[in-house]
Amino acid sequence: VQLQASGGGLVQAGGSLRLSCTASGGTFNKYAMGWFRQAPGKEREFVATITWSAGRTYYSDAVKGRFTISRDNAKNTMYLQMNTLKPEDTAVYYCGAYDTLKPRPDYWGQGTQVTVSS
Repeated sequence: VQLQASGGGLVQAGGSLRLSCTASGGTFNKYAMGWFRQAPGKEREFVATITWSAGRTYYSDAVKGRFTISRDNAKNTMYLQMNTLKPEDTAVYYCGAYDTLKPRPDYWGQGTQVTVSS
């Protein structure tokens, strides 16, 4: 499966952005999907995961209550709605697809830059 992330940009603190991740070349609804992010000089970290049927979602403590992960299997697309953004949310955001739930996805998309100014 190939993944294409989009929707990043520059936003002021307190603002919102919505990221999208579109999949091709696979059966989208057989994969759990997730978002990770990597800030300069730091390791890539988990942000959120959504299961195959969107029945369950999981969030890191850093984004819980501010970010919402969702998916539209008919459009082969996953979303990350990011609200109340903080400068510490600045990172390259990556989407991933899981054959089975595990700490890291089996497939990665390219990243999209999110920059939050103070």
